[in-house]
Amino acid sequence: MERQIHGGDIYRNKVLLDFSVNSNPLGVPKPVRLAAALAAADIEHYPDIRCEELKKAISRFEGIPEEKIICGNGAAELFFAAALAGRPKKALVLSPSFSEYERALKAVGAEIQYAALPKEKGFEADESLLEKITPEYDMIFLCNPNNPTGCVMKKCLLKAVLEKCRKYGILLVLDECFVDFLEEPEKVTMREEAAGSAEFLLVKAFTKLFAMPGLRLGYAVSGDQELLEKMKEVLQPWNVSVPAQAGGIAALTDCGNYCVDEYIKNTRKYVKAERERMESALKELGYYVFPSKANYLFFRGKPFLYEAAVEAGFLIRDCSSYRGLSPGYYRIAVRKKEENERFITWLREL
Repeated sequence: MERQIHGGDIYRNKVLLDFSVNSNPLGVPKPVRLAAALAAADIEHYPDIRCEELKKAISRFEGIPEEKIICGNGAAELFFAAALAGRPKKALVLSPSFSEYERALKAVGAEIQYAALPKEKGFEADESLLEKITPEYDMIFLCNPNNPTGCVMKKCLLKAVLEKCRKYGILLVLDECFVDFLEEPEKVTMREEAAGSAEFLLVKAFTKLFAMPGLRLGYAVSGDQELLEKMKEVLQPWNVSVPAQAGGIAALTDCGNYCVDEYIKNTRKYVKAERERMESALKELGYYVFPSKANYLFFRGKPFLYEAAVEAGFLIRDCSSYRGLSPGYYRIAVRKKEENERFITWLREL
């Protein structure tokens, strides 16, 4: 049994249910599966190196001009591209947070400083973050909602962070891969600010919202054309495959019984109800659950829980690999109701 560095390692952990990946519990939209399968017939051709049709679909979905969008082989590739394009000498990363920010920065030899999120405040970022942003930094990575905690930074704080980054010439990279699971994402997202700003890159992915991590598809938004050009220069050509481009376009396009807005609306309603039900059940069982607004729950449990879960057929995310977290912290995805119930029933019998 191997301990996880990322979620989703079903290849070395033979389990029945994977709670370690925070994808949409409603599953891959049918048009996405169909489009990706049909696109396989065209794999003798190179993908569109410019992702033109995909960018048009993203532009319609986000309300952002196409020229301010760049596509990548998942969000992770875009984090690396930002680091390669910016070549920061010193960067700031919150902890705990997604490990690929740190890996991207290490790949370019950046010195990394870590701003520890206060455990006593549920690992939620507050105004004290502003004090940590100083002219010594070239780049800052933030995640909202944060992974693995599910905490949401207020938009007023994000705007203050952006203003301070502008003042000191710091590139702000903001990961919003989970923002569309929020009940009111428009009150949080910095999409419009990113499209109209230099020194600001907002990154999103199809991975979570459309439950398609296997296709590897992400995109970023920025008003900084120079940054986008530098990122294009360091990205590999044809980095987004034919099936991935087709699946992405299908995910954002109404077709037959599939309506994008309805799919997202139903997702938010389902996730909220199941997250709250699971949170209540975990608390009743004596687990300390941190307040999450995303499609996953972050909680404290006994150190052996990961191993016991795998033996029982459940893969959960052991968060001890996150910087700033010790053994006993876990993250579980919100899955389908019957699957969530199976997991909770097992916990009750543990």
